[in-house]
Parts: sequence; C-alpha cells; structure tokens
Amino acid sequence: MIPPEVLSILEEMRAERIKGASWLARRGAEAYVLLSQLLEGDELREALEEMRRKIPAVNPTMASLYNLSRFVPVTENPEFVRAKAMEFIRLGEEARREIGNIGSELIDEGEVVITHSFSSAVLEIFKTARKKGRHFRVVLTESSPDFEGLALARELEAMEVPFEVITDAQLGLFTREATLSLVGADSVTRDGAVVNKAGTYLLSLACHDAGVPFYVAAESFKVHPRLTSEEVEIVERPYVRMGYRVRNFLFDVTPWRYVRGVITELGILVPPKEV
Repeated sequence: MIPPEVLSILEEMRAERIKGASWLARRGAEAYVLLSQLLEGDELREALEEMRRKIPAVNPTMASLYNLSRFVPVTENPEFVRAKAMEFIRLGEEARREIGNIGSELIDEGEVVITHSFSSAVLEIFKTARKKGRHFRVVLTESSPDFEGLALARELEAMEVPFEVITDAQLGLFTREATLSLVGADSVTRDGAVVNKAGTYLLSLACHDAGVPFYVAAESFKVHPRLTSEEVEIVERPYVRMGYRVRNFLFDVTPWRYVRGVITELGILVPPKEV
C-alpha cells in the first residue's frame, strides 16, 4: 500500500495545470525518494508494484511518467530505490542543460522565434542563447484555457528578452513573421510523432505553409519505447465557459513529417528513423 504522504504528491501532480512533463517526471521521482524513506522489505515491493500503475496513470499521454515507472526497479531495497530515483533527477537536469546548449545554436542574431505553451526545455534554450549574447524576439501564445504561455512571458520578462503574447487563434498570422519555431513535447512516439499542448499541430501546419523550421525540444526520456501515434490516448478535461460546455482536449499529435528535428541531449534527431 502506498503511504498517504506519497499519494498526496501524486494528487498534486494530477492537479498541476501549468508545468509540463519534465516537472511531473521530477516530482514523480521525488515521490519515489519519499517512498524509499517510509517503507522497506515486502511493503516497499508491494508499493513499487502499485506505483508502476499509478505513476503513468497520472497522465497516460506523458512518456516521461511511463519511463520513470520502469527506470525505478521493483525491489525490497530502499537505498536502491532512492539511488535510482536520484539518478533519474540528475539525468533529467543534465539533459535539459545539454538541450539548452544544442538548441541555442539554432537561434541566430535577430531571430524571431514562435512558440506555444510552456516548456522547460525551450526555456533552457532561450536562457542559454541569452547567455551566449544572442539577441532575439519571441512570439508566444497565451495558450488557453490554462494560459501556460503567460508563465513563459514572465520568465522572458525577467531575462529581458523582447516578446509578444498572442491569442491562440492568431498562430497562422504571426507565424509569417517568425524565422524559427520551438516547442516542447509531452511525448514523442516510437514512430516519430510529437504529442504536445493542443494547438501544436496547428502551429506545425502554419510553419509548413510559411517555410518556417519547426523544432521540438525534448529530453530522451520523453520518447515512448512502445507507443505509436495511433495509440496515443489524448486526455480531455471538463471545461465550462459562460454556461456552455467547451471541448477541451489537452494535447494533439503532430505527424513527424512536419518536424524538422527533435532536440535532445543526444543531439538533434530527425524523425522518424533517428527517433
């Protein structure tokens, strides 16, 4: 049985609206660390078997949670569990830094980058490009209905990077002004499709039509080893506005043919073969 302290972390993960798959994976790893401090022996083994079901169920669309649940072994040894969970956290931090270094080389002086939603990997690219002295501008959507884009706007403001916030409906209009598109990913399927905030597919189509390179930034633990694009389960969250039910699928699937490359800590992978 999973202790209530650990279950509360899982509930926190389910309730999170702004932070993405990287944050959820890290928080999930921290749940494993806490579990290793509370249980041992047969109780620990039973709880870990249950965690293999509950962690991916927090959001079935996110490969990072599936991979985390397989990275931590089912064992009676709490020290081994803690070591593997901490290793997962360390590898994630290293991956994000390397993605920032690799991805920042795509941003030239005077670049106009268009993005959608909030991605810690994309933010790391912006931070690294800024540290390298690059001057660029960002066009970002407000990303309704949870408005993750406004969280990115606050980060850009603190970095003194010029930006414009647009409504999601204006993606097609403003893509014509962009020279580069960078988005994050909640998952990359084994056949190279990108699962991300709903609206990402529309941005990829606008980029394709306008000849703007469309890149995805994602740590390698976001590549799902089994799931194909046809098998993705897209979560819909209840949403009501002014008394009317509004359809609210959280993610969409962008086919690999619209993706110039997936920026990982291993390098820029060209889907689908290199994924």
